Amino acid sequence: MATTTSSDRPIKVGVITDQTGPLSFAGLANANVARMVIGDINAKGGLLGRSVELYLEDSETTDSVAADKATKLVEHDHVDVVFGGIYSSTRQAIKEPVVVKGHTLYIYPEQYEGQESDPLIFCTGPVPAQQVDPFIPWLMHRTGAKRFYLPSADYIWPHVMNKKVREVVTAHGGSIVGEEYFPLDHWDYRGTVEKITSSGADVVFNTIVPPGVTAFFEQLYNSGFTARGGHLVCTYFDENFLNIAPAAHMEGLFSCLDFYQAVSDPFSRKLLTQYDTLYPGAAKFTGGSACSGLYRGLRLWAAAVTEAGSLTQTAVIAALDHAQVAEGPGGPAAMVPGQHHVRMNMFIAQARSGHFQIVESLGAIDPQEQLVATQLVTA
Repeated sequence: MATTTSSDRPIKVGVITDQTGPLSFAGLANANVARMVIGDINAKGGLLGRSVELYLEDSETTDSVAADKATKLVEHDHVDVVFGGIYSSTRQAIKEPVVVKGHTLYIYPEQYEGQESDPLIFCTGPVPAQQVDPFIPWLMHRTGAKRFYLPSADYIWPHVMNKKVREVVTAHGGSIVGEEYFPLDHWDYRGTVEKITSSGADVVFNTIVPPGVTAFFEQLYNSGFTARGGHLVCTYFDENFLNIAPAAHMEGLFSCLDFYQAVSDPFSRKLLTQYDTLYPGAAKFTGGSACSGLYRGLRLWAAAVTEAGSLTQTAVIAALDHAQVAEGPGGPAAMVPGQHHVRMNMFIAQARSGHFQIVESLGAIDPQEQLVATQLVTA
């Protein structure tokens, strides 16, 4: 529990990322973003006249490890705030030691299924109202697609996302012709690919995740699904994910996120240049890998601390509830008061020759999440 208010100690920020394991290509990029933003803050004098220390932990793409590292950050390091998690199951693993037991502020940066509502949790990535609601009607109108198949990983994000997909598809005159769930490390999708073919699906709306997603895309590609005119959708896919399999397997794939490297506003271009200069290599600054949400979350939290004028948790939360950033990846962003989720610009992109091209800029979209129940949050 974050209790220290001494004005001379450094401010402590805990970040948990998957730096090893199947999501390491994303977690390494998140670690870079945390270093970059904290470095920027300290280069400008820190916060409240104090330096900011980064406590960076590797969750190893394993939820039990994430829970252990979260416990360490709260109970041993006594951090003032915790960021991190990509999979929703990892968010839940972090939540128990940080929020439920530790009563410490937690900011989750990844796009996810929505519905997280807790006074101590803020979410800075897109939710279904920002992805599924605008994207599916757009896709159906643009392509004429009506029949959707939903191959999925078996954890909370795909289950909740698919309920929303079914709702939006059927509301616009389409149908769900198949829905299946698999363990994250499942590799043999031949039976599912056969079902997709026999179902006459126009769209495969995929929520299978690493490590199994590469095998699924390979087997779907080999079946000729896209060659026959089928449409592949994966709303979480960004440039880091495009690098995990041959470009041909994902050619034409549609995605819907808050940031792609093709976004051309001046600040986004400047941010990419800064990141690529500091961290050349395969771990890119992207949207679906939580980089944009982590950048946004760190900046919103820093703005809240500055407004609060202290690290008193109730004051920081009150300021964070309406915090805004005028510049960020993809454009400005603002916490929607009472929802603990962010209004942000959204984009639809399509994979072409191993890169994403923006095909539609959707503008700023509200998260439309429920209001967080009011209760006293002590620090």
